[in-house]
Amino acid sequence: MILMFLGAPGAGKGTQAVKLSEILGIPHISTGDIFRANIKNGTELGKLASSYINNGKLVPDEVTCAIVEDRLSQPDCEKGAILDGFPRTIAQAEVLDKFLESIGKKIDVVVNIVVDDQEVVKRISQRRVCPNCKATYHMGHRPPSNGTNCDACGTEVILRDDDTPEVIEKRLKEYHMSTEPLVDYYKAKGNLIESEGVEGIEKSMNNTIRALIMR
Repeated sequence: MILMFLGAPGAGKGTQAVKLSEILGIPHISTGDIFRANIKNGTELGKLASSYINNGKLVPDEVTCAIVEDRLSQPDCEKGAILDGFPRTIAQAEVLDKFLESIGKKIDVVVNIVVDDQEVVKRISQRRVCPNCKATYHMGHRPPSNGTNCDACGTEVILRDDDTPEVIEKRLKEYHMSTEPLVDYYKAKGNLIESEGVEGIEKSMNNTIRALIMR
């Protein structure tokens, strides 16, 4: 089974994908993780992606698609995988469909996590990260135990530059323009389900599991 998560930044795609990966016993595939792994391991695709990233450029679709295709071809994906953060555009989705068809697979279920923009801005702007050990917190529902310093190493936690309301709004604009059209794309294929994600991760996860069971 191949599942895919859609949703705005901060909707909870990654968190739910990780939990479902553990439940279903299939790998969670995040494009960010794949890029970092390929760059760290010095693969040819990693070197190519790094040449764009290091110059502040977007990695072209053909490179991103090639890296995801390579990951989906690994033995641990034989029984399926959970895609998170890919595809981001209709063009990427079409390339993915052709690749999966070539290996006798398809996207079985697309889970669209529905969260309104106001909640996204509120949710992401409350995130904090430890600049030392990279532990993450949320000031609304999972802050550091003393309120300001990392529980793991004691360093003061910070708001990342890309988690400010101004940057979040730009990311949301890009999502609505480039990625949100995928909702209709997969709806037309008949494999899209929607899960309400505004109620917090536990309830949202239950909503997702319920939607998968009822499909």
